[in-house]
Amino acid sequence: MSDHPKTPVSADAPITFEELGLGPDSLKTLEKIGFETPSKIQAAFIPIALTGRDCSGQARTGTGKTAAFALPMLERLDLSKKGVHGIVLSPTRELSEQIANEFERLSDDRCKAACIVGGRSMDRQVKALKAGAQVVIGTPGRVIDLIGRGQLDLSKVEVAVLDEADRMLDIGFRPDIEKILRKCPSDRQTLLLSATMPNEVEGLAAKFMKNPERIDMSEDALVSTEMIEQFIITVDHDRKFDTLTRVLLQERPKQVIVFTRTKRGADTLGAKFMRKLKGVELIHGDLAQSKRDRVLREFRAGSVRMLIATDVVGRGIDISGVSHIINYDIPEFCDDYVHRIGRTGRLSSASKGRAITFVCRDQGDQLTNIEMRVNKLLEQYEVRGFEPVRAQKKAGHVDDKQSTEYSGVKSSKSSVYSHA
Repeated sequence: MSDHPKTPVSADAPITFEELGLGPDSLKTLEKIGFETPSKIQAAFIPIALTGRDCSGQARTGTGKTAAFALPMLERLDLSKKGVHGIVLSPTRELSEQIANEFERLSDDRCKAACIVGGRSMDRQVKALKAGAQVVIGTPGRVIDLIGRGQLDLSKVEVAVLDEADRMLDIGFRPDIEKILRKCPSDRQTLLLSATMPNEVEGLAAKFMKNPERIDMSEDALVSTEMIEQFIITVDHDRKFDTLTRVLLQERPKQVIVFTRTKRGADTLGAKFMRKLKGVELIHGDLAQSKRDRVLREFRAGSVRMLIATDVVGRGIDISGVSHIINYDIPEFCDDYVHRIGRTGRLSSASKGRAITFVCRDQGDQLTNIEMRVNKLLEQYEVRGFEPVRAQKKAGHVDDKQSTEYSGVKSSKSSVYSHA
């Protein structure tokens, strides 16, 4: 797909939604819900999608990409006819439900949408389809399940959307995605959005899209990281928890997401913090859907101040109040680093988020890749008394008292979040 035409994204004077070619119903709804000026991805993506051409866009979560594909869908679909005319695939339940909620706002009762995800009542989803759903929004696994049961017919689909395509492929959804797209008419319009464009995504696009126009916002993604203060802490594996506790005491974050690489790691870290602090929850794919929903609701409401998450679930979290991201485990892939830290930096145009990444001595290559990805050297965050043991010995100032310094620090159940 690298040879396909690219549309540059400029920072010229703001364009209006009316100038993008949207109809009066959409414009009325946008005014009603308070959308004033299109974002960069919306300004570039919507006019192309309205023509019926296949289009791919590179944009991170939080840039307005849902409206970028939902508004053209609502304009182009023939909603006077019965059947499913549009389908949106996304990697997680949480993201699918966020898209469904946004779709409902943007459609303003013009369109019936069904959210089809695992962990929800299949009977209710089948009822929604039978009640005349015109757009299906869901995860590939549940969509395939309902197709296999004969409950979902995609033969009338006019527009298919792959949202966060890179993450869907990371999870292993490619076989399901291909099966779903083959169930759709060959003359459908296909829209693809992805935070990154690795070879796997380009290969999928080449296989299922017809001469797509590509909206390349990769440079914009790099610029977006400038709104985030990024630090590293060099730490020994066996001192990570004590170091994290000290960092929280120093930073006193408004809201923080702590990322671990594995579900077991999230469970272990969550158990330790829940014994010490109020307002701490964890979220990962093995938790019951009802609990995941409750945790996210409380996090959005602010009663949960610290969320421990894995990459797959954390990718669907789009909450404006997050002041800090802490990578307790350095991500395996540098693109995951960009996805993680993108959860912060959205407080206001005047406020920068803070991202702090723990790096152990054997993870230098991963750090180098991350720094190349964001095009900057990450600043060292100093935590006195928690320098790596080997580094301390080299400097000649390690002693037994310093090595066990944190053992005497006690935290009450509310100490980290005691500020107003």
